[in-house]
Amino acid sequence: MDSLKNKPKSLLNERSKRYLIYLILLMALIAIMDQYLSFIETNAIPYIIKEYNVTESEYSWWKVLYFIPTFLIFLLNGLTDIIGRKYSLLILILLFGIPSLAIVYFTPSFHLYMVFFVIIVYATVSNMWTIPISEEAPAEKRAKLVSLVYFLSLIPLMAIIPLIIQRLGLSWKWMYGVMFFFMIPVLILWVFMKETKRYEMIREERKLGIRKKHFYGLGVINRRDIRYILFSAVIWMCWLLVSMMAVWLGQYFNMIGYSDIWYMVLLGTLVAMMIGAVAGGWTMDKIGRKTGILIGCAGLGLFVGILGFVPISFTSVIAAVAGFFFGFSYTWIVVYIPEIFPTERRGACLGWTTTIARVSYILGPALAAILLIPSSAKIIDWSRFWAAAGLLMVIPILLVALFHPYETKTQELEEIEAKR
Repeated sequence: MDSLKNKPKSLLNERSKRYLIYLILLMALIAIMDQYLSFIETNAIPYIIKEYNVTESEYSWWKVLYFIPTFLIFLLNGLTDIIGRKYSLLILILLFGIPSLAIVYFTPSFHLYMVFFVIIVYATVSNMWTIPISEEAPAEKRAKLVSLVYFLSLIPLMAIIPLIIQRLGLSWKWMYGVMFFFMIPVLILWVFMKETKRYEMIREERKLGIRKKHFYGLGVINRRDIRYILFSAVIWMCWLLVSMMAVWLGQYFNMIGYSDIWYMVLLGTLVAMMIGAVAGGWTMDKIGRKTGILIGCAGLGLFVGILGFVPISFTSVIAAVAGFFFGFSYTWIVVYIPEIFPTERRGACLGWTTTIARVSYILGPALAAILLIPSSAKIIDWSRFWAAAGLLMVIPILLVALFHPYETKTQELEEIEAKR
């Protein structure tokens, strides 16, 4: 049997347009759960601090401890190469939905809350929903379609749902619990998903002995894989560090006396992220992945960094512009990282990348905890906090300039595998 590299493009891209639309919708719904649960903490922090009687710094230090198990994310991502893309996504969906409801009913204490919270956090950076789209999309539209899924994932539910919960008089914990009910239609749609053609071919070739079976990439990951794992992980880690500091934006607006307009600011920021996601996908398909990540990192670093130095009346505008570049830069992560790795070990390589990037889940809360310690005047220096977050994006810019990553624009995955 011919290897996957020799398969005709028509066979690799034979999915119907109708199925591709369905796949985009399903992955978008999974990504919505991912993005919502990743950032709803921004709204929940003031309630967490009040209900469980912890300070900002104490809460951040506890996150350092509780996030240690998230280094095992490679176990989740690696399943995509072992049991397939479809059933791995089922596990991901359940990890989003079930702990979300548990937060509502089983968290009378801070530490029980943190247990269920960390299970959700464990799943939110897997980005497994990017793999089926990357493998099924035509090469010339890959960035556009992946960025379209990311765009849809940014529908500003976390600016809308908390307001509905408040008006209904429900506990703030239902900010999380609502995702259990969101999960139900996602599971129904998941039933109709087909395994990706590329994974089916890899599975057949393993049966015939053409390709080696592997366990989480051990024995098949090569030096080029390792180089791109490290390169991608550092960039992703820096983005995550900034995003983990950005979850304090709601508390920042609360402390500067703008809590009454926070949800409007959040809505504007999320809409800006959606625009940034589309702009990022277009840029990467038209101009290139390298140019895209450089623009995204420069813009994100600049506008997050100046957040604490502009007049308070301009803060909401700067937050929205920063949101644009959050979306723009993250498009590179969801597009480039899955496509740069070979199909037979894509899940494993993505898993090891996310595992290394998870260092941010220790460094981010630790850095935030240090910067959130009040001064002798019992005032948090927010300008220092945001400046430190912005400077982190200098690292990806320098890394791209030194590493010279392979340009994957409009290339088939098999061509990327052979030439990178």
